[in-house]
Amino acid sequence: MVKTVSVLGSTGSIGAKALRIAKNLGIDVAGLAVFSNVARLEEQIREFRPKKVAVFDEKAAKSLKANVANLDVEVLCGMDGLCEVAAMDGTEMVLNSVSGMVGLRPTLCAIDAGKDVALANKETLVVSGALVMERSRKAGIRILPVDSEHSAIFQCLQDCEDKKSLKKLILTASGGPFFGKNIDELRAVTKQDALKHPNWSMGSKITIDSATMMNKGFEVIEAVWLFDVLADDVDVLVHRESIVHSMVEFCDNSIIAQMGVPDMGIPIQYAFTCPERVPSIVKNLDLAQVGRLSFCKTDNATFKGIDICRAALKIGGTMPAIINAANEEAVKLFLNEKISFLEITEIVQKAMDCIKAVNSNSLDDILAADAEAREFVIKNFKK
Repeated sequence: MVKTVSVLGSTGSIGAKALRIAKNLGIDVAGLAVFSNVARLEEQIREFRPKKVAVFDEKAAKSLKANVANLDVEVLCGMDGLCEVAAMDGTEMVLNSVSGMVGLRPTLCAIDAGKDVALANKETLVVSGALVMERSRKAGIRILPVDSEHSAIFQCLQDCEDKKSLKKLILTASGGPFFGKNIDELRAVTKQDALKHPNWSMGSKITIDSATMMNKGFEVIEAVWLFDVLADDVDVLVHRESIVHSMVEFCDNSIIAQMGVPDMGIPIQYAFTCPERVPSIVKNLDLAQVGRLSFCKTDNATFKGIDICRAALKIGGTMPAIINAANEEAVKLFLNEKISFLEITEIVQKAMDCIKAVNSNSLDDILAADAEAREFVIKNFKK
């Protein structure tokens, strides 16, 4: 179990849960980073006493610095600040739960500084999986998945020493708030409808991604890089109860699944304690009360996110960065009620059709592709 941790995105749902887990386990918090929520960050500083904190928004950072001037904490700002907290001395592990592309550079900085990374920032592996995994191998550090699905697979593989015994990884999906609806029914759904996830309490961006199934498509890409498998060896099943978090099928046709209540505390704690198991503040799973577990195929004709992500992965190079950026901008437009729900994946598809990918895994090319895709969406679809 780690003794010290820094949490990026500490005021979000995963970051706040990580701090609760750390407190329960007696893990010291060395650093914190947020985008702009300095009111909540100030509370966390007073409770956890980190040595360094970073605020991406420079104006908000100035306000915080004045409010904590009497405390022994260094307040940093901007991307450089996030990267400094990620690479700071005195921490063993960095939990990165920052939302969006903002989380990529801090992940790379943590890796280069020799820190294990508990990764909840989806974009890191979606847009730069090859780069991240290559750097982590060279640095000799661990990338520990905090997504419930990838953590489940990681846990199922703990005693698997022979990769040849793997047959298939099976990601589970809740189906989101619109499971079972057809295209015509989806035309009139609102932002409020899309934000009502049936099982999980998450931020608005990932909740919308769950509704479009882009989130699950991104998880296919992540799984390919995390577990060094082919995309064809990653399946997705809808599992409405969100009890089975994912499964691994082996060559003898046996399947191992990881189960638990839908609570991010489980994967967060395992990242902190791996390979140990220790008592948790998460409530136990009562299977008798659950009663029944159901599974069915995904409706990829209606929810196109998974197929879009598989196509981007097949094209390779900077295409995953292109669709990720296009999706981020499209979700912003939807949340601002500028486009309809169905237009989100339509915009992502158009970005994939219109922007040419570069066959490169360099950070500069990834960032250039990201910028080009954002400009494409803003220029053509911002009403």
